[in-house]
Amino acid sequence: QLFNIREIKRTYPIISSGFLVAGVISGFSLPLVLYFAGLSNVTIISGLMIVCGSGILLFLSEKYQQSFPDSSRWIPEEEEQEFSTRKIKGPLQGYILPLITFFVIAEVLYVLIDFQFFYQLELQNQTTDGASKIATFLGLFEGILSTCQVATQWFASSRLVERIGVFGTAMILPIGAIALGLFSFTGAITGLFSVFIGLVILRFLDELLHYTLIETTGPVLFQPLPENIRSDVQTMVNGVAEPFSTGLSGLIILAILWLCRLILNPSQSGFQDRQGLIFVIAILIFGLVWLGVIWLIRSQYVGLLVRSAGKGRLGVLDVDMRALKRSVVETLEKGTAEEDKRSCIELLSQIDKKNVGEILAPLLPLMSSELQCQSLEVMLNHPNPTYLEQVRSLAQTSVPPEVLALALRYIWLTESEPDINQIRPYLQPSVDPVVRGTAAALIMRRGDRGQKAEATNVLRRMITSKLEKERVMGVRALGEADYLQGLRLYVPSLLQDESLRVRKYCMDVIAATHLESYYPSLLRGLSYKSTREAALQALVRLGNDGIPMLVKLADDSHKSDLVRLQAWNAIGEIGTIEALDALVNRMMTTWGMTRRNILRRLLTMPGEVGIEGVLERVGRSGVEILIEQELMFLGQVYAGIVDLSGVDMTSTNTLSPIVEAVNGKLTTDYTQMLLRALQLLELDAIERCFLLMKFLYPLGSIQAAAFNIKSESRSNIARGLEILDNTVDISCKRSLIDILDQHGYQEKLSSLSEMVVYKLMAPSERLRHLLDLRHFLSDWALACCLQMARAARWSLTAEQTLVCLRHPTGFVREAALAYLRMASQRALVELLPNLRSDPDPLVAAQVEQMIVEFGIG
Repeated sequence: QLFNIREIKRTYPIISSGFLVAGVISGFSLPLVLYFAGLSNVTIISGLMIVCGSGILLFLSEKYQQSFPDSSRWIPEEEEQEFSTRKIKGPLQGYILPLITFFVIAEVLYVLIDFQFFYQLELQNQTTDGASKIATFLGLFEGILSTCQVATQWFASSRLVERIGVFGTAMILPIGAIALGLFSFTGAITGLFSVFIGLVILRFLDELLHYTLIETTGPVLFQPLPENIRSDVQTMVNGVAEPFSTGLSGLIILAILWLCRLILNPSQSGFQDRQGLIFVIAILIFGLVWLGVIWLIRSQYVGLLVRSAGKGRLGVLDVDMRALKRSVVETLEKGTAEEDKRSCIELLSQIDKKNVGEILAPLLPLMSSELQCQSLEVMLNHPNPTYLEQVRSLAQTSVPPEVLALALRYIWLTESEPDINQIRPYLQPSVDPVVRGTAAALIMRRGDRGQKAEATNVLRRMITSKLEKERVMGVRALGEADYLQGLRLYVPSLLQDESLRVRKYCMDVIAATHLESYYPSLLRGLSYKSTREAALQALVRLGNDGIPMLVKLADDSHKSDLVRLQAWNAIGEIGTIEALDALVNRMMTTWGMTRRNILRRLLTMPGEVGIEGVLERVGRSGVEILIEQELMFLGQVYAGIVDLSGVDMTSTNTLSPIVEAVNGKLTTDYTQMLLRALQLLELDAIERCFLLMKFLYPLGSIQAAAFNIKSESRSNIARGLEILDNTVDISCKRSLIDILDQHGYQEKLSSLSEMVVYKLMAPSERLRHLLDLRHFLSDWALACCLQMARAARWSLTAEQTLVCLRHPTGFVREAALAYLRMASQRALVELLPNLRSDPDPLVAAQVEQMIVEFGIG
C-alpha cells in the first residue's frame, strides 16, 4: 500500500528479507534468551515483540494515512458494478483465475519437493544414529540456505526483476525445477547417482527461490487489478488459495502413494527409488503447468494494466458493434433531438462506411431535410444500386433543392444506363441553381456533343452571373465535371472572385480537371486560413500529381511551420505508394518538428497503412535505429543541461541605449531560459520515441504508457513505466526506461553511457558544441544559445555566427545580430547594409535601428 508498482520491485525484496533475517537472529539469540530470561519467560518476550510490531504498524498507518484510510475509498457506482468481486468477468476473470493458479501450483510444488526431500533423507539415514545425522545435515543445510536467501534477497532479487522483468524472474524457479527434475530422473535411470542427490539440489533451489524471487514477484502480479478489488483478491490468495493448495498437495501425495502401491510391488527391492521417480515425474508435470500459467498471466498482464490505466472506461476494443448499430437505428427511428440523430449518422459513417445505406436508406422519408442531405452525402461515398429505388422515390417527392441535387447525383451514379433526357428539364433558368448546376455537371460527364454544349452554356451563364449563389453553384458544378471545355478561360477571374465560397470551389475545379498551370494557386491557398481547408482537399484530390510540389513545399524551411505541416498532411491523405515513399524517406532524414509531424501523419493513416509502409520499407531495425538516434540526441541535451546548470548569467544589458531609454533596463536569466529550452527539447525527443514505438508495438499499450508517464502522480508514472517495461523489447529499453523514470539529469546521462560518451566541458565550450549540433536544435533553443553567448560574452566561431544570420527564422537572426553587436561591431557594420531587406519586420527594424546607432550612411 505504501509503494507503487515500480517501487515494489525495488523495496519489497529488502522489506521481505526481514522474515529471513528474523530467522537468523532468533536462531542465534535463543540460547541467550534461555540463559538470561529462562524458558518460562520466552512467551512473555514473544508477546513483547508482537506489541513492538503492532506499535510500528500503528506508527506507519498514522504517518501515511493516505495509504491506510479509515474507511474504504468511494467508488463510482458504474465502476463498482464492473469490478464487483461477486461478478468478476471478462479480462479480469481471465487474469485472476491464472493468478490464483500461479500461487496454488507454487505451493503444491513446494510441498511435493519438501515431502520427497524428507522422505529420501530418511531413507538415506536408517541407521541407529540416523536421527542425529539428519539433524546435523539439516542444521548445515538450513544455515547455508538462510545465508544464501538473505544474500539473494538483498543483492539479487530487485536487480533480476529490473533486468529480466517480473515474468522472466518468475520463470526461473519452474525452469530450474524442470531441469533438476530431469537431472534426477536421468541419474536414477542410468544409475550414475541416486534420486536423493538431485532432490537435495532441487530442495535447495526451491527454498532459495520460493522465499526470495517468488515472494518478490508475487505482489507485483496483483498491481494490474483495480484498487477496489486488489486487496480482496490478495486476501483470498493468501487466506484461502494457499491453505487450499497445501491440502491439495496432501491429497496428491496420498494419491501418488496409493498409485505406487497399486502398480508397483512394495516388497520388491528398489521400490522406494521407483516411487521417488514417480514423484519426480509429478514435479516435472507441475513445473510445466506452472510455466504455462505464467505465460497465460503474462499474456493478460499488459492488457489489464492498460485497462486499469484507463480506469476501465469505454475504449474502441470494448464496443459491441452489433449492439451499437441497434442503438443507432433506435435513436434515428425514435429519437427526437436533431443533434443526436446527426451524431448517429456521423458515427455510422465512421464504423461502417460501405453498408451505411442499409440503415439510412429506409429512414430517408422520415428524416428532416438537413438529415436527408447528411445521409445522402454519406451514402454517396459508397453508392450502392440496392438502394436506388428508395432514393428515386425520395427524389419524386417534394424535397428541398439541396436534397434533390444529391438524390439526382446518387441516381446517376448507381443507374447502369442513365437517361439524360430525364434530367434535361432541370437545366431551365427557373430551376434552383443547386439542382441546375448538378444537372449540368452530370450531363457534361456522359452527354453527347450537343448535350455537353447545352450544359456548358448553362454553366457559363451561372459562373458569370452577378448573383453570388448562381456563381457558387456554377463553380461547384464545374468541380463535378470531367472536362471544362471552353470554361477554363474563366478560372483566373474565379480565383479572384469577391466571394470566398467561389474561390474555394474554384480550387476544387483546378484539382478535378488537373489544370497544372494553376497548381501554384493551390499551394498559395494553404497560407491563408480562409482557403486552407479547400486548398488541402484540392491538393489531396490531385493524388500522385501533387506529391512532388507538396514535398518541395514541405522541405522549404522558409515557409511557416503551419504551411509545411499542411503539406505533410496532404501527402498523408493522398495515401498512395508514392506518398508513403515520400513520407518514409523524409522520416529517415529529417529531425525535430518535421520528423514528429511525419510520424503523426503516418500513424493516423487509415487501416494502419502508414505503420505497415514504414515496416516494409525500413523494417524493425530501421525504426530501432531512429529510437537510438533520439536517445543519443537526448544524451547531448543532458550533457548541455549538466554542464550549463551551474552558470549564473543574469543580464541587465539591453540591445540598445535607445530602447533602454524608452523601456528601462530589462533583467533576463539567460541560463534558465536556455535550460528551459533544452528541457523542451527533451520532451520533444521523448514524444518522438513514443511515436516511433507505436510502429513496433500495440498502439493502445504505448498510448496508455505515454499518458500515465506524463501524469504528475507517481503511481500513474510507475504504472506507465511498468506497461512499457512489459511491452517493449528493443535493445535500448533499459536506457529508455531509466530516462523516463524520475531520475536526475546526471543519472539520466549515466544511463546513456553506452550510446553517448560524456566528457565534462567548460560552459562556453559546451555552448559551442551545442551550436555545432544546430541542425538538431529547435529554433528557440538556437536563439537561446546565441543570447546566452552574448550575455556571457563567450566567443563563437565565425561559421556559427554567419549561419545563424542566414537562418530562416526571424528571432534566430535577431539573436545572431545581438550577439554580433557584442562580439564584433566592425563585422556588424560591414554586414548591416546587406541585411536591410530582411523579410521579418522585427529584424528589419532592428537593422535600421543599428544603422542609425552606428551612423552608417
